[in-house]
Amino acid sequence: MRYDGHFESCGAGRIHYCRWTPEGQPRAVVQIIHGIAEFASRYDDFARYLNRLGYLVVADDHMGHGKTMGQDTPGYFTGGWFSAVADSYQLLEQTRKEHPDLPYVLLGHSMGSFMARTILCKYPDSGISAAILSGTGWQPRKGLPVIHGLCKAECRRIGEKTPSPGLDKLIFGGYNRRVEHPKTKFDWLTRDQNVVDAYIAHPRCGFVATAGLMRDLMEGLMYIEGEENLAAMNKKLPVLFIAGGDDPVGSYGKGVRRTAQEFKNAGMEQVDTKIYPLGRHEILNEINRQEVYEDVSRWMEKQIFEKTE
Repeated sequence: MRYDGHFESCGAGRIHYCRWTPEGQPRAVVQIIHGIAEFASRYDDFARYLNRLGYLVVADDHMGHGKTMGQDTPGYFTGGWFSAVADSYQLLEQTRKEHPDLPYVLLGHSMGSFMARTILCKYPDSGISAAILSGTGWQPRKGLPVIHGLCKAECRRIGEKTPSPGLDKLIFGGYNRRVEHPKTKFDWLTRDQNVVDAYIAHPRCGFVATAGLMRDLMEGLMYIEGEENLAAMNKKLPVLFIAGGDDPVGSYGKGVRRTAQEFKNAGMEQVDTKIYPLGRHEILNEINRQEVYEDVSRWMEKQIFEKTE
């Protein structure tokens, strides 16, 4: 059963969120943090799969996204990156308060993986039991300030609440490069053409983000790649990286493995990585999604139940 609710944003407006409740008493909680230019209820199929396994699932629509979009400028984070992260963390705190004795898993996808990584660095005492990072990546540290500078210049030129096709092309424009005979500009998301078509058809998906959000995203990336911030993470927290081998966000696996290695370098004691050959960016929406679902659920079972028995 799905319930839709709202809470006050740390930035502006009210945040819409979804809660999927299993039959009977939940065994654990999974919080999903969605990516850029999409929304929480796109994870409905995965959430209902987890419900059947006894998991309670929650997810919020970020500022400027989904059903929260109408509260402020589309594709814009009022208050910046850390205000948006604070919204997701507020949902985490609220849900943990309601279910204080349940294991809690944080799952972030794409931009949501960068937000989840921010939570791991900024809130190491959050009390979560495990983290899953989907479709994440690593950017060259020397290049990030350059792109950040371009984003700030674009904010001055057109205004931070104005969509920037130029930055969109700069940051996302090459993502279809390795797709053979692409039918759409979003074929890099998944090999499932039905998912791609639905994404393109939906008015709350695939929009051009504001110059301000692009600037904030770069600030978030610089934060999560900072050595001192990586060092602040809870070293005992189990982390799973999942990604497609043909995902451009993760540099076709290379950036995912680099991120996992940086976690290990920071002292994280359990870091697991699963790269799916031929999989594209939305690995939870891929043609082999059932395999991914089962791998994720098995990993969670091992981390939060078998270790406590």
